This record gives sequence, C-alpha cells and structure tokens, in this order.
Amino acid sequence: RLHDVLISMLLCLPCVCFCLSISRYNGSLPNGDRGRRRSRFALYRRSKANGVKPSAVHILNTSQDSKAVHSRGQHSISFTLSRNQTVVVEYCHDNNTDMFQIGRSTESPIDFVVTDTSGGGKEGEDPSIAPSTISRFACRVVCERNPPYTARIYAAGFDSSKNIFLGEKATKWKNPDGHMDGLTTNGVLVMHPEGFPEDSKQGLWREISVCGDVYALRETRSGPSRGKLAEGESSALRDGSLVDLCGATLLWRTGEGLLRAPTLRHLEALRQELNAARPQCPVGLSTLAFPSLPRSHSLEERQPWVYLTCGHVHGRHDWGQRSEGDEEQGDSEGPAARRECPLCRSLGPYVPLWLGCEPAVYVDAGAPTHAFVPCGHVCSERTAKYWAETPLPHGTHAFRPVCPFCSTALSSPGWTRLIFQGPID
Repeated sequence: RLHDVLISMLLCLPCVCFCLSISRYNGSLPNGDRGRRRSRFALYRRSKANGVKPSAVHILNTSQDSKAVHSRGQHSISFTLSRNQTVVVEYCHDNNTDMFQIGRSTESPIDFVVTDTSGGGKEGEDPSIAPSTISRFACRVVCERNPPYTARIYAAGFDSSKNIFLGEKATKWKNPDGHMDGLTTNGVLVMHPEGFPEDSKQGLWREISVCGDVYALRETRSGPSRGKLAEGESSALRDGSLVDLCGATLLWRTGEGLLRAPTLRHLEALRQELNAARPQCPVGLSTLAFPSLPRSHSLEERQPWVYLTCGHVHGRHDWGQRSEGDEEQGDSEGPAARRECPLCRSLGPYVPLWLGCEPAVYVDAGAPTHAFVPCGHVCSERTAKYWAETPLPHGTHAFRPVCPFCSTALSSPGWTRLIFQGPID
C-alpha cells in the first residue's frame, strides 16, 4: 500500500525538489525529467535495506594500511589528520534503514543528480560554463524503514568505492565522546521551519556534519572553523525543511504533508476558474487568459501582464513606455523595463504573469491572487508571503529570498497583489 511505503519527496528549489524540485524551471527540467536527473524525487522503502551504521574505528599510520579503504564491499569514512595519521571509521550494514545519496556526480552511488540552479538564468544556458559549487557526493539521507519513517540528513556521500575521504585541509575534529566528525568544503545547510505549512515560521539556518550533528553556521561558507554545536537540535527532516547544497536548495515534503498540498489538477482548476471570470485589459479591452499548465514559457497572445509597482493586470501593449528607460534598458518589454501604468500612473517594471506549476512549494490551496516581484510568477497570498520572508543562502555568507518557481532574487517586499479588471459587459 502506498501510504505504508511512501517516505517523502524532495524538491530542488532554484538556488529551488523529499519531493525534490528544481524551482528554477517552475516544476520541470528544460529537457524533461529523465532517470536520476529529475525536478522532484520520491523516496520509497527499498525492497532490500541498504543503510549503514558506524562499527569499528582504526587509527592508522597511512590510509593504505586499511583493508576497509580497499574493500569495495565495506563502507568507510577516512579522516586524514596528517601525513602520518588517518582515522578510518568502518560502517556495517543496517537492516533498519535505507540510504539515498544526492550530488552532482552521475556515478551509480548517486540516487538523485543535482546541478546548479542559479537564479535569473535562461533555459538554454549551459550550466557547465561556470564551475559548479555543488559537491559530486554532496549529502545522504538515511530513512527508517518502519514507522514513523524518520529521515535524517548527513553531509557528504559515499563514492563508487563506498568511501568518504576528508583530507588534511578539511574541517574535522574529535568529539568529547571520542568519535571523529567533520564538514564538507562548502557545507550542507539545513533550515527546519515550525508549523509548516499551516502556521509556518522560519527557523535558523544550521550546518550538518558528516556524522549528522547540527552546528551554527561558520563565519563564511567554507571557513576553516566550525560553528558552535547546536545543543538539542536534530538532523531529522520535517515537512518543509530546506537543505542547501551551495548551488541548489532542496525542499523536503513528507508523505503526510503532500496529502494536504494542492495537486496539479487543483492548480489547473484554479486556472480555469480565473480564466472563467474573463479578466480584461483596461487598455485594449481584450479578454485575458492564463496559458495551460504544461511547463512552457512561450508568450501567448492573451497572456496577462502586470505593472509590478501597483499590481494592475493588463494585456500586452505599448502604453506608457518611457523613452529614457528604453534607452537605458534597450528592451521595453524586458524584466527590468520601467513602464507607466495607465490606470494609476505608477512607474515600475511591466512583466508577463505565469502560474506557479510546482504544487509542493505551495503552503495552501488558496486562489492565485499574488505575484512575485520581479519575475511575475503567480500563486496564493500565503505562499507568496511565506517565500518572500524565507531567506535562502547566497554566496559565501549572504542570504536572500527567491521565487520558489524560478529562483529569481526577490525585491522587497517580494510580492504584489494582483488587481484584475472584470468584463465591462
């Protein structure tokens, strides 16, 4: 039965799928979801457990002395302390857990392949032009096979030799209880919200260690010193948890949480209801209509457009163009173009509206009444306000809110309420 085996779903937010969804592409990858490279990823109980847990610890003069490092059947983590000393922690099979690995590598140990989703990019861009900051073996999620199916996040993943290596320059240490631990180069950050999605309140961003402990953030993303241990906090994921891999942000949704989330069918019904109201362009008096939900960003003739400063919705027209703006921007219909609203004379960006197509990022099933600024993706009021108040990691130590559908950085306050004009008849 589905409810007995569904663990969760990962969404990859662009920065946005554990339902993993690549929010940069509004719910779908440009070339479609294929194999392990998908916009969302559902975790199910495996037919056979593949989890591992720590067992023996070896202190070696050189890593070559360890049979565990050479054995492809033995998982291990190697902590290189110096040229003459390495601590190797062997891992043995765990019948009670399933392990899922996430990273940039396409090698077989990776269950979910994630690539950079920097905001503001175009669908035809080649992500390989800039070097990726996502680790090849970024993190692993270990899920209990029995109720309550608790899922925990750990930094770093096992490679094709079933090993994790923390080199001499990596941040690592020995805990008071004697076990070794460490951090990856760019870190794996986690934020657990409270009360998601009904009464959501953002939590603090933390860093997860290789062994799953929780720490305050370093001074910079790849700083040499770890933050303070966050006493009493857990790496267990909860509905709405965000996991940042320095180049992609993942959204974790539990099976129970997804049952309360809107579906694509519901979003399609909201679109049809909105179009049935026959909103009109106040200038051209033409009837507007949101295009169907298939993941396409090709402009249509009846596409609604909005003046982001005031929220007045129009059709596509040439009214209110400012010659000085055209000279500066070179494109009167680009996302940065400044136009004068013919209804209230306010000046600001004029962009097309797109319905948000990824159900898992919605915090409710409300009507699509608000749009993100400056991208123009439309969703419910609560969804718009939640993401506008949720800063995601950016760069080495900055944070900023982004649109969960395309990862464009939001301008304060991040959203605008849409004002539609009904039919004059």
